[in-house]
Amino acid sequence: MSFARLRALIIVGVLVVVATIFVVVAIVRDKQDDAVVAADCQAGDVPANLKMPDDNKDIKLNVFNATTSPGLAGQVANDFRSRQFTVLKEETAPPPALQAVAEIRYGPKTVGSAWVVSAFLLNDATKKFDISRTDDTIDVVIGTKYLELATFTEQRQSLGQAGVPVLPPGTCDAKA
Repeated sequence: MSFARLRALIIVGVLVVVATIFVVVAIVRDKQDDAVVAADCQAGDVPANLKMPDDNKDIKLNVFNATTSPGLAGQVANDFRSRQFTVLKEETAPPPALQAVAEIRYGPKTVGSAWVVSAFLLNDATKKFDISRTDDTIDVVIGTKYLELATFTEQRQSLGQAGVPVLPPGTCDAKA
């Protein structure tokens, strides 16, 4: 073996050892906390799921039309489907008409998911939390001021502006 080859092997070996030391030190000294601050559950608190799903197909929706425009629930449901959501129902809501962009109705199991859905409505929808709701679906009630769902880029910007999901009153973090 030539001296140049031996010198190259020694240098590569030293670099591997130094890189290993840096990685071990970085892992040991890592002080990052979880992105969501865990809250302790008190007596009577209902555990809420704050995790925002990585994939829209994990979010189950019921879409209701609370306007006088026929077929709007089907149109909005198809828009949600094209964004990979799982739409279970599309129906007409009983009168009166909702004088808003939309209303998002959800329970403790879908707090994080409701945050994602709200971002597709540019955070203009009214969120209605029902602590007694036990299912894992979200109701989206479309109102008279609805225009269209946000694009993926607009949704990501809205989600960034909204920040992390907030625990509703009477709940605690299910992952705590």
